Amino acid sequence: MKTLEVSNIYKKFGDNQAVNNVSFSVEKGELFGLLGPNGAGKTTTIRILLDIFKADAGSVSLLGGPMTDEKKNRIGYLPEERGLYQDITVERCLSFLASLKGLEGPEAKKRIDAYMERFDLTAHRRKKVKELSKGMQQKAQLIATLVHQPEVIIIDEPFSALDPVNTQMVKDLLNEEREKGTTIVMCTHQMHQVEELCDRLVLINKGQVVLYGSLQEVRAPFASRDLLVRSPHPLPEKIAGVERVEPNTNHVRLLLTPEATPQSVLKTLVELNVPLESFEVAVPTLDEIFIQVVQRQAETAAA
Repeated sequence: MKTLEVSNIYKKFGDNQAVNNVSFSVEKGELFGLLGPNGAGKTTTIRILLDIFKADAGSVSLLGGPMTDEKKNRIGYLPEERGLYQDITVERCLSFLASLKGLEGPEAKKRIDAYMERFDLTAHRRKKVKELSKGMQQKAQLIATLVHQPEVIIIDEPFSALDPVNTQMVKDLLNEEREKGTTIVMCTHQMHQVEELCDRLVLINKGQVVLYGSLQEVRAPFASRDLLVRSPHPLPEKIAGVERVEPNTNHVRLLLTPEATPQSVLKTLVELNVPLESFEVAVPTLDEIFIQVVQRQAETAAA
């Protein structure tokens, strides 16, 4: 079942075509990545999903149809810009934001207390929001996003200002939400986070979809035939099926001949009694793929 369907949306601001014929869908219980560099159109797309902006053309179906006031209480949104009230205490701010989602009284306090304990904010609950560090404010805003237990979570740069310990805490929390069946759309330019967390993704550049699908589907057209090998001993000078050997700090890259396969090279290394600590097909990262796609798009536009 699709929780979100985006169909051919456009949005223009003056002469700037911010979103240009963008389409994708998100399944229920999926952690979906909405990727792209700064200025790609990600945040504009999110604001159209949430009915903050109206699309010039196209349509969005969220939780079975157009956005309504009732549906807004079933959604948790973490904007990239902090939206906390700075001159009141953290506890009061979170209580007020929870009440806007229909959560009040003892249940609201119970949930806020639990999240503050988990995010190490209990000792800071009576501080004014403006007295918190950027990382603490980010954690408080995450609590505001999650406290009403939304069916859909839309988060824009969730790891901003977080140290490695808190980044892992947020990752664990997102995985827990996915396991509960919550649908999550994560908007980011940190592609290594998407590689680790997301089931599927759409990559936008200059307002257009350039890649869409599972990580495996996105990588497939860019896969190489090179191998990455690590051994405690130097490799033989000649290996059947290997055209060239390129040493690296952490591994050796083997460039195969046209007729060779990874399986045939592995068999050869085993027969030569080469001890192997690792042996894998060189898979491009999303960063590497994105650079290729953007460069190709720029060359096409300039032609």
